[in-house]
Amino acid sequence: MTRGPGFNTHLHMDILDFEGLRAAPVATGPFPHIALPRFVKPQALPAVFAALPPMKGRGSFPIGALKLGPAARAAIAGLEGEEFRAIIAEKFNLDLQGAPLMTTLRGNSGAQDGQIHTDSTAKRVTILLYLNPASGAAWARQEGCLRLLRNGTDLENYAAEIPPVDGTLLVFPNSPTAFHGHKQFIGQRYVVQMNYMTTSTKAKAEMRRHHLSAFIKRLTRAA
Repeated sequence: MTRGPGFNTHLHMDILDFEGLRAAPVATGPFPHIALPRFVKPQALPAVFAALPPMKGRGSFPIGALKLGPAARAAIAGLEGEEFRAIIAEKFNLDLQGAPLMTTLRGNSGAQDGQIHTDSTAKRVTILLYLNPASGAAWARQEGCLRLLRNGTDLENYAAEIPPVDGTLLVFPNSPTAFHGHKQFIGQRYVVQMNYMTTSTKAKAEMRRHHLSAFIKRLTRAA
């Protein structure tokens, strides 16, 4: 990710709650995961919200293709850093040294989003950072709130539900039974998605596809 002049590589320490992450328990049901509200520190939330780019289209946009303000860049830098990697590796007893990263930002949800699924086998670990104000009425109706499911067929059979608000962090290793989805929500729904990838051919192809997408989006903006 391109960093502007004067970017402070340690700014993320004032934005992300690494101590809270270290202390957070790993829940076991319905599959191992960490759900940590306010991983973005409350005093930093307004600046991070304000630093998000306006996004009109659906889909996940590569971070490198977007223009983020300093606070959002700092939050992403913290997620992509070695301290975060080391904590996640220890929490889930994984060897993540050298695992490639793929980081995207999604700003809108549509009618077809939220269907029950597991993530691609090219993704070893999924990290979701939700960046929406908690005041939305839709969240109170459970729309767009990610559910961690006990099976791959019933959205109502969930063990945990994660409102996509106020810098909540969700982390889980990928597995064939890591089913998740959410009730339909149409509208603005910001989420940073980062994955530690495998080194498989499939993972490399997926990362190349995102890099190509970033390049095309830059050309489109410049046209």
